[in-house]
Amino acid sequence: MASKPGTRKPSKRGRKASNKARPKATGPQNWQPATQLIHGGTLRSDFLEMSEAIFLTSGYAYRSAEMAEARFTGEDDGFIYSRYGNPTVAMFEERLRLLEGAEACMSTASGMAAVTASLLSHLQAGDHVVAARAMFGSCRYVVETLCPRFGIAASLIDGRDPANWQAAVQPNTRAFFFETPSNPLTEIIDIEAVAKIAHKAGAMVIVDNVFATPILQKPLTLGADVVVYSATKHIDGQGRCLGGAVLGAKDFITGDLRTFLRQTGAALSPFNAWVLLKGLETLPLRMQKHCDNAALIADWLATQKDVGQVYYPGRKDHPQHDLARQQMSAGGALVPFTLKGGKQRAFRFMNALQIFKITNNLGDTKSLVTHPATTTHQHMGAKARAEIGITDDTLRLSIGLEDANDLIADLEHAITASA
Repeated sequence: MASKPGTRKPSKRGRKASNKARPKATGPQNWQPATQLIHGGTLRSDFLEMSEAIFLTSGYAYRSAEMAEARFTGEDDGFIYSRYGNPTVAMFEERLRLLEGAEACMSTASGMAAVTASLLSHLQAGDHVVAARAMFGSCRYVVETLCPRFGIAASLIDGRDPANWQAAVQPNTRAFFFETPSNPLTEIIDIEAVAKIAHKAGAMVIVDNVFATPILQKPLTLGADVVVYSATKHIDGQGRCLGGAVLGAKDFITGDLRTFLRQTGAALSPFNAWVLLKGLETLPLRMQKHCDNAALIADWLATQKDVGQVYYPGRKDHPQHDLARQQMSAGGALVPFTLKGGKQRAFRFMNALQIFKITNNLGDTKSLVTHPATTTHQHMGAKARAEIGITDDTLRLSIGLEDANDLIADLEHAITASA
């Protein structure tokens, strides 16, 4: 007799194949990223709240003097002070650690705090750091200006050619630092090749992965030792708060880095940690849309006669497209390009936009436009900007989650209005 609709059991073969394909639920470390970013690292109080709790407290009470002593000696791993650690912050750190696949993670008050701490906690007077010259203006300040004030020598190179890294190595080289893709022109650095050079020289590799996010690129799997993030960008994803993170081997994160952060005080606030936790839940979905929109817009810009060059790693005309495909799963959300006509036309173009907002931020659900020469890279000076290809007609788009057709119409209107 025929089965009723919806009641037929699958064949044994079908059930077996389905079970075989299903991953074993052996804990957060083995979950897929989408699951890790919703459930990973969750700590619940006795109220069993569903949404992670915000522990807005600076200090913690101890049940006894003996417990207080044990906390400070490390025999009891409970919380001491929110500059040292906090339950909400700990949830954010563990969730991001799971996604990155790192041994340990520590959060910071901002992305620049993460960059500064990763370098200064590792280096000391007499050491030498090699860095790619194409980087965010504040990062370049830390390497080029701040480090030398503490007796740490710095060499800035064109990071695209691994041979330049090798040539820059000195007997006292202790760290390599670079962004890939870089800010703002999306230069790509061969992480694996550079890591081999660094490790042969006994240097630590620190990668700023903010443009790619842990969704599109995994520097640790390519040989990097440390990954830093401005969680302010895509991890939050809605322009709400500041935050940063440093991830890597447990010995470094819970050793020199933790000591540095505890004593210098660049702690992430519990409220910001909670906001970033909520951002992580939707990160894979948002990055897919960011990338889809960015690819469409990059292709459209490349057809416009008033556009000089489009720098998008997902396009075949990007100088390092093949390397980008090896290291990244998609082209990202940033679309830098040049608009013929110099600074004045670039300004007219920006002022004519209606959907895109003028700001120096990136990684937002809203589409944004930046003029690097007069904002994020202004203090580098014209010569340094020219070395990395930033001109007065360079613009950087951070593509949001709006309808791509609306964004293209906005860009088309602005190009026409600015002519």
